[in-house]
Amino acid sequence: MSLFVIDEVHLNQVEQLQSISRETFYETYCSMNTKENMDKYLNENLSISTLEKELKNPNSLFFIIRDLDKNIGYLKLNMGPAQTDIKDANALEIERIYVIKEYQGKKAGKQLYEKTIQVAKEKMLKYIWLGVWQENPKAIQFYTKNGFEIFDQHVFKLGDEDQTDYLMRLFI
Repeated sequence: MSLFVIDEVHLNQVEQLQSISRETFYETYCSMNTKENMDKYLNENLSISTLEKELKNPNSLFFIIRDLDKNIGYLKLNMGPAQTDIKDANALEIERIYVIKEYQGKKAGKQLYEKTIQVAKEKMLKYIWLGVWQENPKAIQFYTKNGFEIFDQHVFKLGDEDQTDYLMRLFI
């Protein structure tokens, strides 16, 4: 039995998506980045127009996880040409997976991860991959515990700063 409810996000829910996206990104990274870089990322990458464009992409899927009527996190998955780096037709990318701090450690992230496995299996894909900031040991530990292995790295641009992400992969 599921702890929380996960629903696919549709275009008419873009404001809910933006709200949880901005809240979780800010909570996760504000203490490790400048206000200017955070504002630039939030205003460019998590704007209504950017999220609408992403929601319209048939190769991307968004899901919001809820506890009763409260949005507590979300997930963005990319397939094929929507993937940020690899663009492998046999792969599924977790581009974003975030849970508000209040619900971390309460299995919400695990439930989003299990949703990812379900989608990958339904689409008969061979592996799941993601990028995770090398300065985020909590996330790296979560993915490692769930079978992901580091296989490469890439640069993630946050404002005017280049940050290194580990690329991690799980064969399913």
